[in-house]
Amino acid sequence: MKMNRLTTMIGIAMVLGVIVGYACNTLAASPAQAKEIASYFSILTDIFLRLIKMIIAPLVFATLVAGLAGMGDSKTVGRIGAKALAWFVGASFCSLLLGLIFANLLTPGASLAVPLPEVGSAVNLKTGALNLKDFITHVFPKNIFEAMAANEILQILVFAVFFGLALGHLHNQTARSLVCTMEEIVHVMLKVTDYVMRAAPVGVFGAVAGIITTQGLGMLTVFGKLLISFYIALGALWLCLITAGYFVLGKDVFRLLKLVRSPMLVGFSTASSESVYPKLMEQLEKFGIRNRVTSFVLPLGYSFNLDGSMIYTTFAALFVAQAYGIELSLGTQIAMLLVLMVSSKGIAGVPRASLVVVAAVLPMFNLPEAGLLLVLGIDHFLDMGRTVTNVLGNAIATAVVAKWENAIDPVDEVLAESDEALPVAGEEIAATA
Repeated sequence: MKMNRLTTMIGIAMVLGVIVGYACNTLAASPAQAKEIASYFSILTDIFLRLIKMIIAPLVFATLVAGLAGMGDSKTVGRIGAKALAWFVGASFCSLLLGLIFANLLTPGASLAVPLPEVGSAVNLKTGALNLKDFITHVFPKNIFEAMAANEILQILVFAVFFGLALGHLHNQTARSLVCTMEEIVHVMLKVTDYVMRAAPVGVFGAVAGIITTQGLGMLTVFGKLLISFYIALGALWLCLITAGYFVLGKDVFRLLKLVRSPMLVGFSTASSESVYPKLMEQLEKFGIRNRVTSFVLPLGYSFNLDGSMIYTTFAALFVAQAYGIELSLGTQIAMLLVLMVSSKGIAGVPRASLVVVAAVLPMFNLPEAGLLLVLGIDHFLDMGRTVTNVLGNAIATAVVAKWENAIDPVDEVLAESDEALPVAGEEIAATA
C-alpha cells in the first residue's frame, strides 16, 4: 500500500472512529453499556497491536546484528552511542523546560470547573517500579528468549550488540553465511511489516471509536483548556525539534517529515509507540540512513528519547500545583525539572511511564499525588500527543546522528515514496564492511 494512500485511509478511519464512537456514546443507556460496546471496538485495535508486537523482536534483533556485524569494532558502536545519548539529553532538557514555561504561561490548572479529588486519594500507580537500581539491572537480559517474548527492546539491544560484534570479528564461511541470513531476515520482516500495516486503518478506527464511546466528547469540553495548552506546548517542542534538525540536516528535514507522516499518524491515533516502530524503521531507511545507524539509534531512542513524555511530566506536575492553588517558586520549579530529568531516564518498560514518573516526583515537592486523578479521564487524548511527539523526536534524532556519522546515502525521492523502495540492508552492510 503506497504511503499516500495509507495516510489517507488512516485519516478517514480516524474521522469515522470519532463519528461512530460519538453515536455509540450518545445511544448507550449507561456508562457500563458504553464500556461494553467499546470493548468490541478494542478487539480491532488489540489484533493490530498484537501483529505489530509480533514483528518487533525479530526485526530489532536481525537489523541490529546485521548492522553491527558490518561495523567491525566496538569503538564505532561507542562513538555512535555517545552521539545519540548527547542528542537525547539535550532534547530531553529542552522538552522539560518547554513544559515548565508553557505551564506557567497558560496556567491550565487554574480555575478548574470540576471538584478536586481528596488529597489522600489513591491513584494506583506503581511508583515503586521507578528506581535506579531496578532500571539498571532491568537493562541486562537474563534470558534473551524471555526478553524477545516480552518485546524488551533495550534488553534485545544489549544482547544484539554482543552478538553482532562477536559475529563481526569472525571471518570464517559460517559467520559470513550467518550475516547473510540476518540480512535476509531483515528483508523478510520488512515485507511482513508492509503486510501488517495494511491493517492499520482498521486498528486506528477501533482505537478512536473505543475511546470516544467510553469517554465521549464531553470530556474534551471540560478539560479543553488543559488539552489546548498541552498541544500548544507540543507545537512549540515540534518547532524546536524541527529547527534543530534543520541546522544539521538542512532542507532534508522536510523530506524526512514527509516520509514519517504515516507512522506519526498511526502513533497519534493508537497512542502506542510500539505500533510505529517497524514502519518508522523502514521509512528512515528509505530516507537514506544506513542500516547500522537506524538499527542502533532507534531502539536506544525508544528508551531514552521520549520527548513528548518529557514535556508532559513538567506540564502535569505544574497543572496539579495550579489546580490545588499551591505556589511554587522559580527555584523549586527548576529543582523539579532537574529531578524529572534524572527520574525520567528510568521509565523504560514501566506501564503508563509518564504518569508513574509524575506520581513519584509530586510528593518530593509536597504536591498531592491525587491531583493526577484529574487527568486520568483524558489521559488517552494527552497520550496521543505524547506518542506522536516521541515518534517525531526519534526520527529526527536518528537522522541527525546518521548525518554526523556521514551515514546518509542519496536516494531517489520519487522511488522512496513507493513500496518498491524497501531498504537494501545487505548491500549497505557489504559496502561498510
